[in-house]
Amino acid sequence: MRIAQRNQSIEPFYVMDVVRAAAEQQTVWEAQGRRMIHLSVGEPDFTAPEPVIEAATRALRDGRTGYTLAPGLPALRERIAQHYAQAHGVTIDPARVFVTAGASGALTLASLLLFDPGDEVLMPDPSYPCNKNFVAAAGARARMLPAPAAQRFQLTASEVEAAWTPQTAGVLLASPSNPTGTSIAPDELRRIADVVRGRGGVSIVDEIYLGLSYEAGYGHTALAAGDDIITVNSFSKYFQMTGWRLGWLVVPPELVAPLERMAGNLFICASSVAQHAALACFEPDALAEYERRRAEFQRRRDLIVPGLEALGLRVPVRPDGAFYVYADCSAYSADSWDFCFEVMRDTGVVLVPGKDFGTAEPQRYFRLSYANSIANLQQALDRLLGHLERKAA
Repeated sequence: MRIAQRNQSIEPFYVMDVVRAAAEQQTVWEAQGRRMIHLSVGEPDFTAPEPVIEAATRALRDGRTGYTLAPGLPALRERIAQHYAQAHGVTIDPARVFVTAGASGALTLASLLLFDPGDEVLMPDPSYPCNKNFVAAAGARARMLPAPAAQRFQLTASEVEAAWTPQTAGVLLASPSNPTGTSIAPDELRRIADVVRGRGGVSIVDEIYLGLSYEAGYGHTALAAGDDIITVNSFSKYFQMTGWRLGWLVVPPELVAPLERMAGNLFICASSVAQHAALACFEPDALAEYERRRAEFQRRRDLIVPGLEALGLRVPVRPDGAFYVYADCSAYSADSWDFCFEVMRDTGVVLVPGKDFGTAEPQRYFRLSYANSIANLQQALDRLLGHLERKAA
């Protein structure tokens, strides 16, 4: 059967090879009474808190399940705007908030709205692999720029300026980032925005992990750098509603009407039940619970980072957000792909090799997700120690 040519530009998601292998091994291990520890998938181990579940139940019982306006429930857009004011001190007109079918839906819409075939979009290497595929689906091309540990695995304004060509349409950044858990310093982000603005380009910043920031120097929304910045956010990570498929964009005022026209045709609207439920995310009891969970993620980071370092698995940049560590296994293996599969087969600890995230030294690095319990993280460190001792023997 004929397949559209654009499919050829969509690269594989290699983590799924790891997930499949882990599932096969888990079937064998469970039969033997052995337990795997999954530190691979980027999904919180918490679920939506009780106020959110109750709000969803009420919406179902009350029959509030029909279509909403394409930009989302006005009340939800208002609450999101209020959250920016309360959490970040940034005033956002609710009309600029556009509710989407997850951050993936937001990035799909943004790419289709802003990029033409032949455009290139600058992105850091390493990056979340699907981001370049959203761009590719619009017929444009992601141009990956090396972002080494010395740059916190992020782009700099000087690098963006030097890389800009007549084909460059903009940048797609993430702060905090998957896979590194690192953020762009606010001053550097302003400088990047100035460079892009000066060349008539567009700056898109993925902020889906912004709520899971742990250090005062970071955790600031890119919207403070100008009304022309486009940000992507989600109810999946900080708000822990992954399968509810709900996110949002904040866009400049002039993009609201064309975005509404496109979204109404492609998606109609995001899930109405999820939207009604999400209103409860901003209630005081729910926010208090989210902050308690954020502190728990920070506690896990503060266990796993020194734990890996003690094993000789160097963490070149301490993550300041999200729930990932990007660690260096080159002291033990020439290729993180081999290292991760060896670890999984020997210990049952599932990690993600760097191959998914770019071409700038992926063989050195693996990603560990600490969205798991303290007990499991400590057990994983113990198992890794045993593996490395056996490897050295």
